[in-house]
Amino acid sequence: MHRPPRAALFGVPALALALAACGGGSGSRSASSAAAPPDTTPSSPEARSQPAAATPAWPTYHRDLARTGNDSKAPRVARLRRAWRVSVDGDVYAEPLIARGRVIVATENDSLYAFSAGSGHQAWHVHLGSPVNGSSLPCGNIDPSGITSTPAIDTKRGVVYTVAFLAPGRHELAAIDLATGRIRWRRGIDPPADPLVHQQRAALALANGRVYVPYGGLFGDCGNYHGWVVSVPASGPSGGQVNFEVPTHREGAIWAPSGPAVDGRGRLFVSTGNGDSTSRFDFGNTVFRLSPSLRRQSYFAPPNAADLNGSDTDLGSVGPTLLPGGRAFAIGKEGVAYLLNAANLGGIGHPLASRQLCSGAFGGLAYSGGKVYVPCVDGVVAVRVGSRRLSVAWRGPGFKAGPPIVAGGIVWTVDLDGGELVGLSTGSGRVAFRAGIGSPPQFSTPSESGGRIYVSGGSSLVAFTSS
Repeated sequence: MHRPPRAALFGVPALALALAACGGGSGSRSASSAAAPPDTTPSSPEARSQPAAATPAWPTYHRDLARTGNDSKAPRVARLRRAWRVSVDGDVYAEPLIARGRVIVATENDSLYAFSAGSGHQAWHVHLGSPVNGSSLPCGNIDPSGITSTPAIDTKRGVVYTVAFLAPGRHELAAIDLATGRIRWRRGIDPPADPLVHQQRAALALANGRVYVPYGGLFGDCGNYHGWVVSVPASGPSGGQVNFEVPTHREGAIWAPSGPAVDGRGRLFVSTGNGDSTSRFDFGNTVFRLSPSLRRQSYFAPPNAADLNGSDTDLGSVGPTLLPGGRAFAIGKEGVAYLLNAANLGGIGHPLASRQLCSGAFGGLAYSGGKVYVPCVDGVVAVRVGSRRLSVAWRGPGFKAGPPIVAGGIVWTVDLDGGELVGLSTGSGRVAFRAGIGSPPQFSTPSESGGRIYVSGGSSLVAFTSS
């Protein structure tokens, strides 16, 4: 529902923005080929002259492949204010990304933009094609449907990877030059299934020299869809495609916006949504660990997984986050948190610890200083993590919270119904900051670089700064 923007800003006394440094079934293979690129908006002088890497990178969903949403090197901030706001040509469901002084924004109109991280000046804009009208799909709640997932940036090679849903109905992976917006290459990236009932919402992961692309279904669970992870080489449009298919009879989406978490050995961790079996376990509502080549290695599922199928209570509404000490944290629509051993996820019903936290969570998590910050439907919950114990540190004010990030004593989240960026004390959960941002889409999450906060305001990008 559209909401008018709120303009009021409030100061943040002595905020210290400090977030954690970037971390950097069997598969089947099929071939894909490159397609000719459309025109790119002509480069501005700023686009032709790549800015120096003056601002820290936020190159993937929640900054690192563990999906911790934490950057320990941001400067201290005495007071925040809105620095600038820029409009774009469609809704922004993806998290803004930052690299080499640029903020990268993806839209549902199948466009990618680069703005100066400091001034908001547009460096380039590339339109990848026509998005898919909602009326042409059997169900769903995004209209039009273009780029929904958060891209991934190779900061060393200066490449942005993004997946566009293009009319009449196909998904393409495009590699975009970070400096100029030029399309270096593109290729089909659909799994071997009907693309009209598969949605690419979950964030991309760049690891092991490959781009990993998850798929789920549309809102409404229509059609014969499955959860998939597809991977292709990051180096160019040639090379075989590897697919992992969730072994459900139907459904089992990998749809959480946070996408796969990847550990230091290049192994992927994903959570699935409901399957269609209500009488037996079918790998719906499951956390998988996959090898770099997308072979199934380990899994965890709650003992009531089949019951969760019947009530559409997806464990996979939030992607896993990897924690120190070889652990993983998972939670979903049921609001039960699970602490898992990443080396052996535990099979059915054997977590290290579990705890009912809230009435449901969506999106992605943040981790800092021994606490996981969970975006519940009734507010952010801070969870202390022990070796085999979970306990509630605090509960924030009651609003529908977007996926949080952490910035030195402040948890940044979005009040999705109120249309505000909200800062909460990491110690107490008390509100330290509120500012109107417009009409953020579902699961909107901020990003941070150099003491600035960037967040979607719907069909706009809003930046906050202390300078």
